[in-house]
Amino acid sequence: MNRDFRKLWAGQTISQIGSRVSREGLPYTAVALLGVSTAEMGVLSAVQGFMALLLGPVAGMVADRYRHRPIMIGTDLGRAAVLATVPWAAATGRLSYEWLFAVAVAAGVLTLFFDVAYQAHVPVLVRREELLGANAKLMASNATAEMVGPGLTGFLIQMLGAPRAILLDAVSFVLSAVSIAWIRKPQPVHTGAAPPELTWRDAVAGMRFVAGHAILRPLALRTATSMFFFGFFMALYILYCVRELNMRPAVIGVVVMLGGVSNLCGSLIAQRLVRWMPLGTVLILSTLTPALATWLIPLAPAEPVGAAVFMGLSQLLGDIGFPVFYIHEMTLRQAVTPPALLGRVNASMEMIAKGLLPAGSLASGFIAAAVGTRATMALCAAGVTLAVLWLVFSPVRSLKSHEAAVTP
Repeated sequence: MNRDFRKLWAGQTISQIGSRVSREGLPYTAVALLGVSTAEMGVLSAVQGFMALLLGPVAGMVADRYRHRPIMIGTDLGRAAVLATVPWAAATGRLSYEWLFAVAVAAGVLTLFFDVAYQAHVPVLVRREELLGANAKLMASNATAEMVGPGLTGFLIQMLGAPRAILLDAVSFVLSAVSIAWIRKPQPVHTGAAPPELTWRDAVAGMRFVAGHAILRPLALRTATSMFFFGFFMALYILYCVRELNMRPAVIGVVVMLGGVSNLCGSLIAQRLVRWMPLGTVLILSTLTPALATWLIPLAPAEPVGAAVFMGLSQLLGDIGFPVFYIHEMTLRQAVTPPALLGRVNASMEMIAKGLLPAGSLASGFIAAAVGTRATMALCAAGVTLAVLWLVFSPVRSLKSHEAAVTP
Protein backbone atom coordinates (compact mmCIF):
# COMPACT_ATOMS: atom_id res chain seq x y z
CA MET A 1 0.00 0.00 0.00
CA ASN A 2 1.22 3.52 -0.79
CA ARG A 3 2.42 6.00 1.80
CA ASP A 4 -0.64 8.27 1.65
CA PHE A 5 -3.02 5.39 2.31
CA ARG A 6 -0.90 4.34 5.31
CA LYS A 7 -1.36 7.83 6.76
CA LEU A 8 -5.14 7.54 6.47
CA TRP A 9 -5.02 4.01 7.88
CA ALA A 10 -2.91 5.05 10.87
CA GLY A 11 -5.19 7.94 11.72
CA GLN A 12 -8.28 5.76 11.46
CA THR A 13 -6.76 3.09 13.69
CA ILE A 14 -6.07 5.63 16.42
CA SER A 15 -9.45 7.35 16.20
CA GLN A 16 -11.38 4.05 16.04
CA ILE A 17 -9.87 2.95 19.35
CA GLY A 18 -10.54 6.37 20.83
CA SER A 19 -14.14 6.30 19.62
CA ARG A 20 -14.81 3.21 21.73
CA VAL A 21 -13.97 5.29 24.78
CA SER A 22 -16.66 7.84 23.96
CA ARG A 23 -19.14 5.18 22.89
CA GLU A 24 -19.02 3.66 26.37
CA GLY A 25 -18.01 6.80 28.25
CA LEU A 26 -20.96 9.01 27.28
CA PRO A 27 -23.63 6.51 28.46
CA TYR A 28 -21.61 5.76 31.60
CA THR A 29 -21.37 9.48 32.36
CA ALA A 30 -25.12 9.81 31.86
CA VAL A 31 -25.87 6.91 34.19
CA ALA A 32 -23.21 7.32 36.89
CA LEU A 33 -23.06 11.11 37.18
CA LEU A 34 -26.49 12.28 36.03
CA GLY A 35 -28.76 9.34 36.91
CA VAL A 36 -30.75 9.53 33.67
CA SER A 37 -33.84 7.41 33.06
CA THR A 38 -34.05 4.47 30.66
CA ALA A 39 -36.10 6.57 28.23
CA GLU A 40 -33.44 9.29 28.24
CA MET A 41 -30.76 6.66 27.63
CA GLY A 42 -32.71 5.35 24.66
CA VAL A 43 -32.93 8.80 23.13
CA LEU A 44 -29.21 9.43 23.75
CA SER A 45 -28.32 6.15 22.04
CA ALA A 46 -30.61 6.70 19.04
CA VAL A 47 -29.90 10.34 18.26
CA GLN A 48 -26.78 9.75 16.13
CA GLY A 49 -28.65 7.32 13.89
CA PHE A 50 -31.46 9.77 13.35
CA MET A 51 -28.92 12.46 12.44
CA ALA A 52 -27.80 10.15 9.61
CA LEU A 53 -31.38 9.95 8.36
CA LEU A 54 -31.90 13.70 8.48
CA LEU A 55 -28.57 14.91 7.08
CA GLY A 56 -27.42 12.01 4.91
CA PRO A 57 -28.21 13.75 1.58
CA VAL A 58 -26.42 16.92 2.70
CA ALA A 59 -23.33 14.96 3.76
CA GLY A 60 -23.26 13.23 0.38
CA MET A 61 -23.55 16.53 -1.48
CA VAL A 62 -20.71 18.05 0.54
CA ALA A 63 -18.44 15.06 -0.16
CA ASP A 64 -19.18 15.22 -3.90
CA ARG A 65 -18.81 19.00 -4.24
CA TYR A 66 -15.78 19.74 -2.06
CA ARG A 67 -12.34 18.29 -1.37
CA HIS A 68 -12.42 15.35 0.99
CA ARG A 69 -9.33 16.11 3.07
CA PRO A 70 -10.50 19.51 4.40
CA ILE A 71 -13.83 17.90 5.31
CA MET A 72 -12.13 15.08 7.19
CA ILE A 73 -9.66 17.36 8.96
CA GLY A 74 -12.39 19.83 9.92
CA THR A 75 -14.76 17.16 11.24
CA ASP A 76 -11.95 15.46 13.18
CA LEU A 77 -11.01 18.73 14.88
CA GLY A 78 -14.69 19.50 15.42
CA ARG A 79 -15.24 16.17 17.16
CA ALA A 80 -12.18 16.77 19.32
CA ALA A 81 -13.52 20.17 20.40
CA VAL A 82 -17.03 18.87 21.07
CA LEU A 83 -15.88 15.91 23.17
CA ALA A 84 -13.42 18.07 25.12
CA THR A 85 -16.37 20.02 26.49
CA VAL A 86 -17.54 16.98 28.50
CA PRO A 87 -14.65 16.86 31.02
CA TRP A 88 -14.66 20.69 31.14
CA ALA A 89 -18.39 20.77 31.93
CA ALA A 90 -17.99 18.02 34.54
CA ALA A 91 -15.10 19.87 36.24
CA THR A 92 -17.00 23.17 36.35
CA GLY A 93 -20.34 21.76 37.47
CA ARG A 94 -22.14 22.54 34.21
CA LEU A 95 -22.63 18.97 33.00
CA SER A 96 -26.26 17.99 32.39
CA TYR A 97 -28.29 15.58 30.29
CA GLU A 98 -28.99 18.38 27.85
CA TRP A 99 -25.25 18.97 27.52
CA LEU A 100 -24.59 15.31 26.75
CA PHE A 101 -27.48 15.29 24.28
CA ALA A 102 -26.00 18.28 22.44
CA VAL A 103 -22.59 16.57 22.39
CA ALA A 104 -24.14 13.38 21.00
CA VAL A 105 -25.96 15.33 18.27
CA ALA A 106 -22.89 17.36 17.27
CA ALA A 107 -20.56 14.35 17.34
CA GLY A 108 -23.07 12.32 15.31
CA VAL A 109 -23.36 14.98 12.62
CA LEU A 110 -19.58 15.42 12.37
CA THR A 111 -19.02 11.66 12.27
CA LEU A 112 -21.55 11.30 9.44
CA PHE A 113 -19.76 13.95 7.33
CA PHE A 114 -16.37 12.39 8.10
CA ASP A 115 -17.44 8.83 7.25
CA VAL A 116 -19.03 9.78 3.94
CA ALA A 117 -15.96 11.78 2.88
CA TYR A 118 -13.42 9.18 4.00
CA GLN A 119 -15.23 6.32 2.23
CA ALA A 120 -15.19 8.39 -0.95
CA HIS A 121 -11.51 9.28 -0.50
CA VAL A 122 -10.14 5.74 -0.35
CA PRO A 123 -10.50 5.28 -4.17
CA VAL A 124 -8.55 8.54 -4.57
CA LEU A 125 -5.56 7.11 -2.69
CA VAL A 126 -5.43 3.59 -4.14
CA ARG A 127 -5.96 1.99 -7.53
CA ARG A 128 -9.15 0.07 -8.26
CA GLU A 129 -7.39 -3.28 -7.93
CA GLU A 130 -6.16 -2.23 -4.47
CA LEU A 131 -9.59 -1.27 -3.09
CA LEU A 132 -10.30 -4.69 -1.60
CA GLY A 133 -7.00 -4.74 0.29
CA ALA A 134 -7.43 -1.16 1.47
CA ASN A 135 -10.94 -1.79 2.79
CA ALA A 136 -9.77 -5.00 4.48
CA LYS A 137 -7.01 -3.11 6.31
CA LEU A 138 -9.39 -0.38 7.45
CA MET A 139 -11.87 -3.00 8.65
CA ALA A 140 -9.11 -4.84 10.51
CA SER A 141 -8.39 -1.64 12.43
CA ASN A 142 -12.08 -1.33 13.26
CA ALA A 143 -12.19 -4.96 14.43
CA THR A 144 -9.08 -4.49 16.56
CA ALA A 145 -10.64 -1.43 18.16
CA GLU A 146 -13.80 -3.42 18.84
CA MET A 147 -11.74 -6.15 20.49
CA VAL A 148 -9.49 -4.04 22.73
CA GLY A 149 -11.65 -0.94 23.08
CA PRO A 150 -14.23 -2.09 25.66
CA GLY A 151 -11.59 -3.45 28.05
CA LEU A 152 -9.41 -0.36 27.64
CA THR A 153 -12.43 1.87 28.17
CA GLY A 154 -13.38 0.11 31.38
CA PHE A 155 -9.86 0.52 32.72
CA LEU A 156 -9.70 4.21 31.76
CA ILE A 157 -13.11 4.97 33.25
CA GLN A 158 -12.15 3.25 36.47
CA MET A 159 -8.79 5.06 36.68
CA LEU A 160 -9.73 8.51 35.37
CA GLY A 161 -13.50 8.74 35.52
CA ALA A 162 -15.74 8.75 32.46
CA PRO A 163 -15.50 12.47 31.60
CA ARG A 164 -11.70 12.56 31.68
CA ALA A 165 -11.51 9.29 29.74
CA ILE A 166 -13.55 10.93 26.97
CA LEU A 167 -10.81 13.54 26.67
CA LEU A 168 -8.51 10.81 25.31
CA ASP A 169 -10.93 10.29 22.43
CA ALA A 170 -10.69 14.01 21.69
CA VAL A 171 -6.91 13.62 21.49
CA SER A 172 -7.28 10.66 19.12
CA PHE A 173 -9.27 12.82 16.71
CA VAL A 174 -6.55 15.45 16.73
CA LEU A 175 -4.00 12.76 15.84
CA SER A 176 -6.27 11.54 13.06
CA ALA A 177 -6.52 15.08 11.68
CA VAL A 178 -2.73 15.40 11.70
CA SER A 179 -2.28 12.11 9.84
CA ILE A 180 -4.80 13.19 7.17
CA ALA A 181 -3.08 16.59 6.84
CA TRP A 182 0.15 14.73 5.93
CA ILE A 183 -1.50 13.12 2.89
CA ARG A 184 0.04 14.62 -0.24
CA LYS A 185 -1.80 13.01 -3.15
CA PRO A 186 -4.14 15.60 -4.73
CA GLN A 187 -7.79 14.81 -5.27
CA PRO A 188 -8.72 14.94 -8.98
CA VAL A 189 -11.48 17.29 -10.06
CA HIS A 190 -14.53 15.40 -11.36
CA THR A 191 -15.43 16.23 -14.94
CA GLY A 192 -19.08 17.04 -15.47
CA ALA A 193 -19.51 17.89 -11.80
CA ALA A 194 -22.89 18.97 -10.50
CA PRO A 195 -23.78 22.68 -10.71
CA PRO A 196 -23.06 24.81 -7.65
CA GLU A 197 -26.70 25.32 -6.68
CA LEU A 198 -28.16 22.74 -4.32
CA THR A 199 -31.42 21.09 -5.40
CA TRP A 200 -33.30 18.26 -3.75
CA ARG A 201 -33.12 16.18 -6.92
CA ASP A 202 -29.36 16.55 -6.91
CA ALA A 203 -29.14 15.74 -3.21
CA VAL A 204 -31.02 12.43 -3.54
CA ALA A 205 -29.20 11.38 -6.71
CA GLY A 206 -27.23 8.83 -4.68
CA MET A 207 -30.38 7.14 -3.43
CA ARG A 208 -31.79 7.05 -6.97
CA PHE A 209 -28.55 5.50 -8.22
CA VAL A 210 -28.69 2.79 -5.55
CA ALA A 211 -32.38 2.09 -6.22
CA GLY A 212 -31.76 1.73 -9.95
CA HIS A 213 -28.59 -0.38 -9.78
CA ALA A 214 -29.04 -4.13 -10.12
CA ILE A 215 -26.24 -4.92 -7.64
CA LEU A 216 -26.46 -2.06 -5.12
CA ARG A 217 -30.24 -2.27 -4.74
CA PRO A 218 -30.37 -5.79 -3.20
CA LEU A 219 -27.32 -4.99 -1.08
CA ALA A 220 -29.12 -1.92 0.27
CA LEU A 221 -32.35 -3.85 0.89
CA ARG A 222 -30.43 -6.52 2.76
CA THR A 223 -28.75 -3.86 4.88
CA ALA A 224 -32.04 -2.11 5.60
CA THR A 225 -33.76 -5.31 6.72
CA SER A 226 -30.89 -6.69 8.80
CA MET A 227 -30.06 -3.35 10.48
CA PHE A 228 -33.67 -2.84 11.57
CA PHE A 229 -33.79 -6.25 13.22
CA PHE A 230 -30.29 -5.97 14.64
CA GLY A 231 -31.63 -2.89 16.41
CA PHE A 232 -33.59 -5.34 18.59
CA PHE A 233 -30.33 -7.04 19.47
CA MET A 234 -28.54 -3.75 20.27
CA ALA A 235 -31.28 -2.54 22.60
CA LEU A 236 -32.05 -5.75 24.48
CA TYR A 237 -28.82 -7.77 24.55
CA ILE A 238 -27.53 -6.73 27.99
CA LEU A 239 -31.01 -6.80 29.49
CA TYR A 240 -31.58 -10.29 28.08
CA CYS A 241 -28.24 -11.59 29.37
CA VAL A 242 -28.79 -10.28 32.89
CA ARG A 243 -32.51 -10.85 33.46
CA GLU A 244 -33.30 -13.85 31.30
CA LEU A 245 -30.01 -15.78 31.37
CA ASN A 246 -28.63 -14.76 34.80
CA MET A 247 -25.18 -14.02 33.37
CA ARG A 248 -22.62 -12.09 35.39
CA PRO A 249 -21.11 -8.87 34.01
CA ALA A 250 -17.61 -10.38 33.74
CA VAL A 251 -18.97 -13.30 31.70
CA ILE A 252 -20.84 -10.93 29.41
CA GLY A 253 -17.59 -9.02 28.87
CA VAL A 254 -15.78 -12.22 27.84
CA VAL A 255 -18.62 -13.14 25.48
CA VAL A 256 -18.49 -9.73 23.79
CA MET A 257 -14.71 -10.01 23.52
CA LEU A 258 -15.13 -13.30 21.61
CA GLY A 259 -17.16 -11.34 19.08
CA GLY A 260 -14.28 -8.92 18.68
CA VAL A 261 -11.84 -11.76 18.06
CA SER A 262 -14.18 -13.26 15.48
CA ASN A 263 -14.64 -9.86 13.85
CA LEU A 264 -10.88 -9.46 13.47
CA CYS A 265 -10.56 -12.93 11.97
CA GLY A 266 -13.24 -12.08 9.42
CA SER A 267 -11.40 -8.93 8.34
CA LEU A 268 -8.19 -10.93 7.89
CA ILE A 269 -9.68 -13.69 5.71
CA ALA A 270 -12.01 -11.53 3.60
CA GLN A 271 -9.54 -11.16 0.72
CA ARG A 272 -8.68 -14.85 0.66
CA LEU A 273 -12.30 -15.96 0.44
CA VAL A 274 -12.81 -14.51 -3.04
CA ARG A 275 -9.84 -16.56 -4.26
CA TRP A 276 -11.60 -19.74 -3.18
CA MET A 277 -15.21 -19.05 -4.22
CA PRO A 278 -17.23 -16.58 -6.31
CA LEU A 279 -17.96 -13.15 -4.85
CA GLY A 280 -21.72 -13.72 -4.82
CA THR A 281 -21.27 -16.85 -2.70
CA VAL A 282 -19.01 -14.94 -0.29
CA LEU A 283 -21.60 -12.18 0.13
CA ILE A 284 -24.44 -14.64 0.76
CA LEU A 285 -22.47 -16.80 3.20
CA SER A 286 -21.16 -13.77 5.10
CA THR A 287 -24.78 -12.69 5.59
CA LEU A 288 -26.17 -16.16 6.33
CA THR A 289 -23.53 -17.08 8.94
CA PRO A 290 -24.37 -14.25 11.39
CA ALA A 291 -28.06 -14.83 10.79
CA LEU A 292 -27.88 -18.50 11.76
CA ALA A 293 -25.63 -17.72 14.74
CA THR A 294 -28.22 -15.21 15.99
CA TRP A 295 -30.64 -18.10 16.59
CA LEU A 296 -28.39 -19.31 19.42
CA ILE A 297 -29.41 -16.23 21.41
CA PRO A 298 -33.13 -16.98 21.90
CA LEU A 299 -32.30 -20.69 22.27
CA ALA A 300 -29.83 -20.12 25.15
CA PRO A 301 -30.80 -21.91 28.39
CA ALA A 302 -31.61 -19.81 31.46
CA GLU A 303 -28.67 -21.08 33.54
CA PRO A 304 -25.23 -19.44 33.66
CA VAL A 305 -22.97 -22.12 32.13
CA GLY A 306 -25.23 -23.08 29.24
CA ALA A 307 -26.08 -19.45 28.59
CA ALA A 308 -22.39 -18.53 28.39
CA VAL A 309 -21.76 -21.35 25.91
CA PHE A 310 -24.66 -20.41 23.63
CA MET A 311 -24.00 -16.69 23.77
CA GLY A 312 -20.26 -17.17 23.29
CA LEU A 313 -20.83 -19.38 20.25
CA SER A 314 -23.22 -16.83 18.77
CA GLN A 315 -20.51 -14.18 18.97
CA LEU A 316 -17.68 -16.43 17.86
CA LEU A 317 -19.51 -17.98 14.89
CA GLY A 318 -21.56 -14.96 13.87
CA ASP A 319 -19.29 -11.94 14.08
CA ILE A 320 -16.84 -13.35 11.55
CA GLY A 321 -19.33 -12.62 8.77
CA PHE A 322 -19.89 -8.91 9.42
CA PRO A 323 -16.48 -7.62 8.28
CA VAL A 324 -16.42 -9.98 5.31
CA PHE A 325 -19.71 -8.59 4.02
CA TYR A 326 -18.79 -4.97 4.77
CA ILE A 327 -15.40 -5.17 3.05
CA HIS A 328 -16.79 -6.66 -0.15
CA GLU A 329 -19.92 -4.50 -0.14
CA MET A 330 -17.84 -1.34 0.27
CA THR A 331 -15.43 -2.42 -2.48
CA LEU A 332 -18.33 -3.14 -4.83
CA ARG A 333 -19.89 0.22 -4.03
CA GLN A 334 -16.64 2.07 -4.75
CA ALA A 335 -16.04 0.09 -7.94
CA VAL A 336 -19.44 0.53 -9.61
CA THR A 337 -20.23 4.13 -8.60
CA PRO A 338 -19.04 7.09 -10.70
CA PRO A 339 -16.54 9.19 -8.69
CA ALA A 340 -18.70 12.32 -8.93
CA LEU A 341 -21.58 10.44 -7.24
CA LEU A 342 -19.72 8.33 -4.69
CA GLY A 343 -20.23 10.68 -1.76
CA ARG A 344 -24.00 10.67 -2.19
CA VAL A 345 -24.10 6.89 -2.66
CA ASN A 346 -22.04 6.43 0.53
CA ALA A 347 -24.36 8.80 2.35
CA SER A 348 -27.39 6.81 1.18
CA MET A 349 -25.92 3.60 2.56
CA GLU A 350 -25.03 5.36 5.84
CA MET A 351 -28.63 6.57 6.11
CA ILE A 352 -29.92 3.05 5.64
CA ALA A 353 -27.53 1.40 8.10
CA LYS A 354 -27.32 4.02 10.85
CA GLY A 355 -30.90 5.24 10.55
CA LEU A 356 -32.74 1.91 10.71
CA LEU A 357 -30.64 0.51 13.58
CA PRO A 358 -32.05 2.94 16.19
CA ALA A 359 -35.50 2.62 14.64
CA GLY A 360 -35.34 -1.10 15.36
CA SER A 361 -34.07 -0.42 18.87
CA LEU A 362 -37.04 1.82 19.63
CA ALA A 363 -39.51 -0.68 18.16
CA SER A 364 -38.01 -3.56 20.15
CA GLY A 365 -38.97 -1.96 23.46
CA PHE A 366 -42.67 -2.03 22.57
CA ILE A 367 -42.46 -5.54 21.13
CA ALA A 368 -40.60 -6.90 24.18
CA ALA A 369 -43.21 -5.36 26.48
CA ALA A 370 -45.92 -7.21 24.56
CA VAL A 371 -44.38 -10.65 23.91
CA GLY A 372 -41.32 -10.84 26.17
CA THR A 373 -37.58 -10.42 25.64
CA ARG A 374 -36.83 -13.97 24.48
CA ALA A 375 -39.58 -13.93 21.87
CA THR A 376 -38.33 -10.55 20.64
CA MET A 377 -34.84 -12.00 20.25
CA ALA A 378 -36.34 -14.84 18.20
CA LEU A 379 -38.09 -12.28 16.01
CA CYS A 380 -34.71 -10.55 15.57
CA ALA A 381 -33.13 -13.82 14.41
CA ALA A 382 -35.99 -14.46 11.98
CA GLY A 383 -35.75 -10.99 10.47
CA VAL A 384 -31.98 -11.15 10.03
CA THR A 385 -32.30 -14.57 8.40
CA LEU A 386 -34.97 -13.40 5.97
CA ALA A 387 -32.72 -10.50 4.96
CA VAL A 388 -30.45 -13.02 3.20
CA LEU A 389 -33.19 -13.61 0.61
CA TRP A 390 -32.60 -10.16 -0.90
CA LEU A 391 -29.22 -11.46 -2.08
CA VAL A 392 -30.27 -15.00 -2.96
CA PHE A 393 -32.97 -13.83 -5.38
CA SER A 394 -30.92 -11.14 -7.10
CA PRO A 395 -28.01 -10.78 -9.56
CA VAL A 396 -25.68 -10.68 -6.55
CA ARG A 397 -25.91 -14.49 -6.37
CA SER A 398 -24.15 -14.89 -9.74
CA LEU A 399 -21.33 -12.37 -9.20
CA LYS A 400 -17.92 -13.87 -9.92
CA SER A 401 -15.71 -10.94 -8.83
CA HIS A 402 -15.71 -7.22 -8.12
CA GLU A 403 -14.45 -6.52 -11.62
CA ALA A 404 -17.36 -8.42 -13.16
CA ALA A 405 -19.81 -6.06 -11.44
CA VAL A 406 -18.33 -2.95 -13.09
CA THR A 407 -20.45 -1.98 -16.09
CA PRO A 408 -19.04 0.11 -18.92
